[in-house]
Amino acid sequence: MHHAPALRIALIGYSFMGRIHAQAWQTAPRFFDVSAGVDLVVGRDAAAVEEFAHRFGIPRWSTDWREAIADPDIDAVDICVPGDLHAEVSDAALAAGKHVLCEKPLANSVGEAEAMVAAAVEARARGVQSMVGFSYRGAPALGVMRQLIADGRIGTIRHIRATYLQDWIVDEQFPLVWRLQREKAGSGALGDIGAHIIDLAVFLTGQRLAGVSALTETFVRERPLVASSGSLAAVAGAGTGVVDVDDAAVFIARTEGGALATFEATRFAAGRKNAIRIEINGSRGSVAFDFERMNELEFHDHTLPGAEAGFRRILATEPEHPHLEAWWPAGHGLGYEHTFTHEVVAFARAVAAGTMPSPSYEDGLYVQRVLDAVERSAAAGAGWVDIPHAG
Repeated sequence: MHHAPALRIALIGYSFMGRIHAQAWQTAPRFFDVSAGVDLVVGRDAAAVEEFAHRFGIPRWSTDWREAIADPDIDAVDICVPGDLHAEVSDAALAAGKHVLCEKPLANSVGEAEAMVAAAVEARARGVQSMVGFSYRGAPALGVMRQLIADGRIGTIRHIRATYLQDWIVDEQFPLVWRLQREKAGSGALGDIGAHIIDLAVFLTGQRLAGVSALTETFVRERPLVASSGSLAAVAGAGTGVVDVDDAAVFIARTEGGALATFEATRFAAGRKNAIRIEINGSRGSVAFDFERMNELEFHDHTLPGAEAGFRRILATEPEHPHLEAWWPAGHGLGYEHTFTHEVVAFARAVAAGTMPSPSYEDGLYVQRVLDAVERSAAAGAGWVDIPHAG
């Protein structure tokens, strides 16, 4: 017998992130012990959002997110729209007693993020939960990596080395989409992809960054304007617009535990599509992850005799590995979309249990403080900027 989903979700946004969140919510109850589903999808383009609702079997759709928040049948809101809308939608939803899952980065500025955290803290006291969507935490191999580090297998952490490389705007004629506009996106490669590796560094090691020295660059400063429909085809004769975000960011950092760290985020690494790599070196060994081989982990145990020591491959597909109890037999592997299923499962379980989900809005605020410090350092010609411990 079919029961209505216990947790009824309003999905705000229906493009790339909206699609993957919709799939995650549909998949989660089929594999995990959660009861949830998308009841309503919201988007500005009525025809497009209606088509999306039909395609994903979502019973209702709207062009006004305020309707979703006022709807007594909605329990939670999943925010998958550009950063300039996060604070307004999140604050209104929490005030209305709706739990919120918000895509990263949390906001477009530290001030906005601080206000969102204040609203989240107040809502939490009323039993209303909130979570920021750093999806890569849901990769099983990264969960194994975190556990190895927590168990002391690599000893005292000395180095964190993280890169996130893409190439989708190498073409100088690629149009001025919203991710290249500061007003909508807050920053460029820094907040879009750099935020992920900043979050992963603290997720894996438990150490926050104490300060940074950074350089950023915008290689292509003007791009063709996009059609008003938002399609990627540039309008003939519509002219160009200014790219006012970074195309690439590189920075060094020191962690609160005394480790040294390097980060690189770019959309100009030709041939690299979604190349996330993070390696952590310690006094007893090293561990490394490469998203292009997302089911694998490289682990070096430096306590072994030199004659037999070396990096070995751990296939993160065993049922005792994080999230994998629900999936396929060992060795069969997962993909990008599974990280989002694991994210919504964590959110739904926390809401059901009345506990604070992880990553929390406070975790999102920490990343926002790092992004802000990187921008301030780059503006000062790579000057050192301390990151306050608060939040």
